Formats: sequence, structure tokens, C-alpha cells
Amino acid sequence: MKIYLRISLLAAMAIVFCGAMHGQDVQSLIEEMNVRHIGPGAMSGRVTTIDVQRNRPEVIYIGTASGGLWRSESGGVEWEALFDDEATQSIGALAIAPSNPDVIWVGTGEGNPRNSHSSGRGVYRSIDGGTTWELMGLEGTKNIHRIIVHPDDHQTVWVGAIGTAWGDSPDRGVYKTTDGGHTWEHQLYIDERTGVADMIIDPSNPDKLLVAMWSHRREPWFFTSGGEGSGLYVTHNGGTDWKKYSDDDGLPAGELGRMGLTISPANPDVIYALIESNSTALYHSTNGGVSWSMIQGNQVGNRPFYYADIYADPSDERRLFNLYSMVDMSEDGGKTFRTILPYSGVHPDHHAFYIHPDDPNYLIDGNDGGLNISRDGGKTWSFINNLPLGQFYHISVDMAVPYRIYGGMQDNGSWVGPSEAWHSGGIRNSDWQEILFGDGFDVLPAANDLNTAYAMYQGGSLSRINLLTGDQTGVQPVQPDSVALRYAWNAAVAADPFAPDGLYFGSQFVHHSTDKGNSWTSISPDLTTNDSAKQKQAESGGLTIDATQAENHCTILCISPNPQREGEIWVGTDDGRLQHTLDGGATWQDHALDIKRFPLGAWIPQIHVSSHDPDEVYVIVNDYRRNNWQPYLYRTNDAGETWVRLVMDGGEVTGHCLSVTQDPVTPSLLFLGTEEGLFVSFDRGTNWNRWSHAIPSVPVRDMVIHPRDGDLILGTFGRAAYVIDDLAPLRLLAKEGNATFESPLNVFQVADAYQVNYRRPLGARFTADHDWEGENRRNGARVQFYVHPDSADAYGEDEMLWAVLDAAGDTIRNGGKDVEGGLQSMWWRFDTNGMQWPGREIKKKEKFPSGGGPEVLPGMYRIAMNMGDHESSISFEVLPDPRVPFDVSAHQQRDMHRRMVMNEVEPISDAMDQIQRALATIEVVKQEMKWLPDSLKENASTLTDSLKKALLDIEEMYTEPRDVKGTGSVTERLSSVMWGAFSINGGDMAPGGNAIRALQRLQQGGALFCGAVDELMSSLWIEWIEVVGAVDRSPETLFEASGQQE
Repeated sequence: MKIYLRISLLAAMAIVFCGAMHGQDVQSLIEEMNVRHIGPGAMSGRVTTIDVQRNRPEVIYIGTASGGLWRSESGGVEWEALFDDEATQSIGALAIAPSNPDVIWVGTGEGNPRNSHSSGRGVYRSIDGGTTWELMGLEGTKNIHRIIVHPDDHQTVWVGAIGTAWGDSPDRGVYKTTDGGHTWEHQLYIDERTGVADMIIDPSNPDKLLVAMWSHRREPWFFTSGGEGSGLYVTHNGGTDWKKYSDDDGLPAGELGRMGLTISPANPDVIYALIESNSTALYHSTNGGVSWSMIQGNQVGNRPFYYADIYADPSDERRLFNLYSMVDMSEDGGKTFRTILPYSGVHPDHHAFYIHPDDPNYLIDGNDGGLNISRDGGKTWSFINNLPLGQFYHISVDMAVPYRIYGGMQDNGSWVGPSEAWHSGGIRNSDWQEILFGDGFDVLPAANDLNTAYAMYQGGSLSRINLLTGDQTGVQPVQPDSVALRYAWNAAVAADPFAPDGLYFGSQFVHHSTDKGNSWTSISPDLTTNDSAKQKQAESGGLTIDATQAENHCTILCISPNPQREGEIWVGTDDGRLQHTLDGGATWQDHALDIKRFPLGAWIPQIHVSSHDPDEVYVIVNDYRRNNWQPYLYRTNDAGETWVRLVMDGGEVTGHCLSVTQDPVTPSLLFLGTEEGLFVSFDRGTNWNRWSHAIPSVPVRDMVIHPRDGDLILGTFGRAAYVIDDLAPLRLLAKEGNATFESPLNVFQVADAYQVNYRRPLGARFTADHDWEGENRRNGARVQFYVHPDSADAYGEDEMLWAVLDAAGDTIRNGGKDVEGGLQSMWWRFDTNGMQWPGREIKKKEKFPSGGGPEVLPGMYRIAMNMGDHESSISFEVLPDPRVPFDVSAHQQRDMHRRMVMNEVEPISDAMDQIQRALATIEVVKQEMKWLPDSLKENASTLTDSLKKALLDIEEMYTEPRDVKGTGSVTERLSSVMWGAFSINGGDMAPGGNAIRALQRLQQGGALFCGAVDELMSSLWIEWIEVVGAVDRSPETLFEASGQQE
């Protein structure tokens, strides 16, 4: 008796369906787009604040400059982002309530006011350990630098607001709540430019706090630290009354700047203050602040505006840690320091520090390059390499296959990495290559050479780099006269679209090169206002000079050649000039005055010239550096004659504008990056939708749509890079509007797909949980389709039929799925219909063929989807692996051989299924043998045991015994012969002698196996049926009773 019951081996399935969209609104469509966070994580980004659960030291929380709030519950091994659903990702302060670790307070807006810092949206509270958050007010503060929670009452909190650095604001100083943030008392306020630089609490007296107030101002062209408002204050009654210390108490006389404070938990009478003044120095008090004295001023305070933090060891009042460009430690109360974190090994520029109060050897350091942990008091450190906090200023792509992504990060160099990695697993940190260090900005891949790129660091230090050898050539323009060139912190560079070796570079002039930067010609006059009052960056800093070129002004920020008209160039400056030439630079026109309600003098960081219409130009303007936080995006359709503003304050778009791009295929599709995330428009900017899926409210500094692949690549300032795969659904919506989603079924354009083998990644196979991996693109062709929800309701299980057809129209792969409404996707991995493999499970009947058949050859294919009377299809191309030559004949021979192998396996699979059916039937019959007459029971039992043993013996010809113990076997079985025949047939070459012999061995082994099954089923099986026939139910009926029926 032969019974055939099909099973489905999941390993053979090559089509995977993803979740569906319900509803027709834009957000639902966005939620089904494939967004990949690709990192990298290796160089991380600026960490601003750290706290740890005291009784669970493995639970670490960190806040970052613009990458959100993160938690590790494994001592830094794994991390989870906690703040992605909130309005901002800039974290200035965090504090865990000592009396209840589930209560956490977060102040938004970084408190280190460098030129590129971000601002926030107020103070937040969580009462469930960071899972959910509630905004508790103080939105006007913009930047919060310190939070202290009362040690015994988590409802009582002090918030230290440093406030915005860019203008006057009354929302500064110390705020206090005693009701968990529902109401606030503004306890300490000095003036509109003085905010909290530091705030500490006496561990022995929670009513005693010390606060460092700092008067400072950042302008686009200058920074001033110090002023009359600066000072050190103390309260002894929880903030009701305050006393200001003076030089009479031992503090330095004259104007003061930023201060860092710490109090010794080992002896709260000992307080240290790092005070910026005309003679910056470290001070201390040994009587709780009644009087102060200077310790020394030789080894402290090199950049107090950026870091002025000191920390006292909780067990030793004489041990101090001083954070600045490096980290120093003193063990004699600050008289002398030694460096424990030099420039090498750990990233410099330190802002956050944590010392565990019960284990002073447990240290955590946060700096411009991420997070480091020490368990031995600072002798050795481990770097946390799985926090993707990179702050990209720019992003660009090349035309490699797969394309590569380039960009420069704040204080973390310039990098190149893959958009997808053709190896197993995710995109690793090791897939990224640093090509230049320093503050990284724009990286420009050479147009005609995939091994060359241009990268720069601050001050316009532009280099041409060989990506293979690392050879670096400085190509910064050298002016032929004595005029000093002024470069922006983030200088402008652009490719000449009409010359493969052509470059544009911006100082106050536009420089043009036709020979890869070896020589330059200035093609413009000074295009800025050239205001001498705003060119005093060498004096910037206030009490402490800090001239790092971050305040360079009257410079060019962006250069945008028109890709359709040679000689037409648009230029934006940092002092509000919007310059335009039509003749290669001979004459220029400033269009800023032509734009109504344009904020004159504002920053113009990006200009996008349409690839559809040479007269259509988009201009990004931001003016937050002058305390104007409105979003500005303008468009002209007539080369600058008239302009329209596309975003307004109070609309859907939030955060000042940073970047814009227009889809090169569908002109009405626009993407806008702001300080608070990504926005999309389907009608050329008339209406905007927030991108709420998989991308947090992080600054989107730059973005580009790949011209070949149709992906949107984002360079974020805080969460590294993202890729939104395949914009086809959005393009169709922008082109056809809602009609796109009114049809019952719609298959979108499928991107051409490469048929490649994935190698094993470089480095270790078993990386445990610590290493970062960005999300890789899946191998295969991705098909996106839309089902109208109303249509979905009319159909049910497995009524969505799909098929892949070759160029001749023949179906090579087909299947079905349940009908669901909305946008969905499926993957085809280039396989054909296959077969069901031998196994110990009884085959289940399938509605559709299994996959796993031989892969197709490169060529044109069509995916067709059918739902009742509704059908939609699209053609696309499968391309060969570009890394190796493609031999059509070899691949045809390989596929033919593989089908021959499959033809041999199919009868083996059927024979194995007969064995499984017979064994299942025996088990049921054994339960029913009690009904046999006594005269037959013994014989039936003996025969049943003999039959079962015979079946298992034949089964062992194919695979391992069922009761085997241990691992491994020296016995070669048919299954290993079968899989060997398949593996030998891999690769790009035609089958050779090995493959032919493997097939022959499979044929021989299969014949023996199938013959043994046939022999058994035609002899012993029939005899057994006759003996057990006295059972009231036949073996066939019993088999059905076993639940194994077909």
C-alpha cells in the first residue's frame, strides 16, 4: 500500500511575505516602507550624561547630544533606545530617583554650547524605568544641563536650565517642583543670558545645593564666555533663598565664566570648583563652602566653554577626576594631576562621567566618540562599539554595485561604507572604512573613479584620497595673491556635472578645478558681505580664547551647479547671500532680497537644483543661530525671479530646516530634513507629512536619492545613516495621487536585482552580543504590492496567487497567501519550483509547490499577482553577479545537473514517506490489538515488532538511527550522499567529474533504498495486513484515526 502525504519544508521556501498596511492614509503607507538603520556604530558620537541604578549597576542610562536616550541592562553589552517616540533626541541631563529607580527625569537640549549643538523641548519624566515618557513642561528652556532628584522624595526635583546659547531668554536658571513636575517654581534667575552650568546637592543635607550660573552667548560668528551674571550660589533651604559667593569668600575677583562643581560624598565639607576667569583655576572649600581658596591653575581648564566638569571619588575626598580634552586624576586634592585617558586609545573631548558610589573602581566615561567603561579605577578601559550615535554633516553615494555611502561626522572623521553587504549577517562596523580623521564634513566620491574620493576637515582642509592605498594629497586651493581665504567650519564642495575631473570649492570665493584639485581658478568675487566686524574668530571665546575655526564667518556654505545648464551655479553663504551665476562665474546676482519675508543675514546651508526643470530650485534657510527657530524652505520655478515659502511656523513641519531633496523620477515627491526628523511631500511641498516610521526625531542634516537604485539615504546628526529602500510606492502616490490606491490590486515597479552569493563576513564568526550590526538588505528581488482594504474583505485564505514567469511566459515559481489589505512586500530569491525533501515527518498535502528549485539564469522576468478577477504584474531584470565573469553555458549545465539530482531525490522522498506512514499506522494498530482474538495476539505482536524493525532498518539506510546517542557517525548514509551531490554542484563552473560521480552514487544508493522499501511493502507489509485484519478497523481506517491522514 502506498499513501502519499505532502509536507512543506520551511527551509526550502524562498518567498517571504512581510506585514500589510491597513488603511489608505499616508502614514500607513510610510509604516510599510523598508527602513534600514545601517550605522555605523564603531565611532559612535557625543555622550552628554550618564546615570546608573545604584543597586543594579548593570543598568546604565546615557543621554546623547542628538542621538537620544539609551539603556543597557547588561552592563553595556546590549543597548536599547528609549526616547525615539519623543519630539527631540537631544539630551542634556538625566537623573534616576534615588528613592525609586523606576522614576527617571530627562532634560532635553545639550548643555555644551558648541557651534553644532542641538536644543530640546523641555523636561520629561518616566515612572516605568524609561519605557514610556511624559512631557512635564519647561519647553521654553531649550537646553537643560543638570537635574537633581531629592534623595528621599522622587516628587521633588531641581532642574538647571542653561538655556539657549543663541539669544536672550528668560527661561534660564533653577526650577523646582514638589509635585512630580505638574507645577514649577522658578527659584534662581539672574538675567536673560545667564544659565546653569552646574548644580550639585549636599549628600548629607538635601536642602543644600550649590549652583554655578554662567553668562554666555553664541553668535554665528563669535562666542563669549563670561559676564556680570556669572557666579556661584548656595541655598540652605531647598532653593527658597540663595547666597552668591564673591571674592570676599575666596573666589577670584572680576568677571567669571563657566564653572564645574563637585562635592565629596566621603566628606561633604570638601567642595571643589573649577572656575573660568582671567586666571582659570581649581578652588576648594573645606568648610562646606563658607570660604574658598585656590589650589592651582596650571593643569585645568583648557576649553571651559566645552567641558568644565570635575568629579570627586565617593570614598576618597582627595581623589578627583578632571574632564577636558583628556581625563586627569588627582590623588592629592587637586594639587597635581596625571592623565588616565590620553588622546590615544580613547576618544578625546570628555563631557560625562560616572563613579559608582559603592564601587569607585567602576567608572563610565562619555566623550565625543561615545562611551567607555573601566572596572579597575581607570587603569584599563573598554569601548562600547554598538551605540550608533554618529553625527553626519553630509551624505553622498557612488555608482558601485552595490553602491557605497560616504559622509563626514562631527569629531569622528570621514567614512565610506556599503549600502548593503554581500555577506551573511548584518552590516558590521568592519565594513566601514575611515578615510580621513578630524571633524568630518562632505565626502565627494570621484565621478569617474570608484577608488578616489575627496574629504575634508575643518578650515577647508580638502584632500584627495586613494581608497585602496590610503594615499592622501592635500588639494586645498592656494590663492595666488595675499588675500586670506575664509572657509566655513563645514566648507562647501561640489562636483562639476559637466567635467568628470571637475570640482567646485568654496571659501569666500568659488574655486574651480578641472584636474581633480591639482590646480584651481577663482571664478567669483567675494560672494559674502565681507563684514569685518564678523571676522574676529581669532578672538572668539570670551575669557578663554577658543579659536578652532568653528566661528569662521562670511563664508560660502553650499555650491550647487545646475545639472542641466553648464555654467549655471547657485551659492549660499552663512551671512544670508543667495548668489546665482549663469555664465560660469563672470557675473553674479544675489536673490536674497527678491524673497519676501526672507530673514536677511540667515544661514543658507543647502540648495537643491531640480533635475527635472532647470529653473526649479529649492533653498534651505535656517536662522536659529540668531534665536529665530522658524523653518524656512523656499522654491523658485523661474530661476529666481519669484519665490514661494513652502513651510511655515506652526504647521506640520517642526524644527528648523536642514536639508531637502527632490526625487529624480517623480518631481512632485520631496523630502525635507529638519532638526526634528524627516518629512515627505507628494505635491511639490504644498503639504507635508511627518515620517513617523523607524526614524526618530533626529536631525536629518543631509540626504540623497540614489539615481540608479531609487533608495533614499539619510545622513542624520545623532543616529548615523539610514536607508529607505525602493521609493516606488511613494513615487506612484506622488504621480497619480489617491488613484494609486483605489484599484483593488497594484504591483509596484520592482528594482533590478543582482543574483549574488553571500560570502562569510570578515572577522570572527561568533561575536556574541556586543558588536554592532546594521540592517542588511535581503538577498533577492523585493516585490511591493498594494491591496485595497475593501477588496481584501472579499477574499480569504490563500486567495492571493502569485507567479514568477520567465521571458517565454512560463511559470517557474508560484504560490499563494492570505489576502490582506494595504501595502505589502515579498521576496523572490531567484529559485524555481522545487520538491519536498525526505524526512521523518509525514508529508502534508500542499496547495502550492515548494520552492528551492534551481536558480534562474539572469534575464527578464515578470511577477504576476492575482486576486479573484483582479490581476497586476510588472517586469524586472535579474542581473548576474558583477564581481565575477558570468558563463551562461556553465550555469545552464549546473542547473541541468541539479535537476537531475532532484529527479533522483524525489523517489527517495516518496519512499521515505511510505516508511513514515507505515510506522505511524503500526503505532495506531498496536493500541487496537487488544481486540484481536487471543489466538492471534502473540503472532500479530511478533509480526508487528518484526515489521517495525525492518522499517527502521531501511530508514537507517537514509539517516541516523532514532535512538542514537552522542554526535557524529562514521557510517555514510544516503542523506549525506544526497546533500553531497547538491553541494558539489555549487559554484560558477560547469559540473565536473566529482559532480558526475556524486550523481552516480546517489543513483545507486537511491535505487537500493527505494528497492528495499518496495520489497518490504510487497511482502512483510502485506503479510502484516492479513494478520491484523481481524481488528474491527482496517489498517487504512486506523491510519486515518491516527490523525496522519492526507
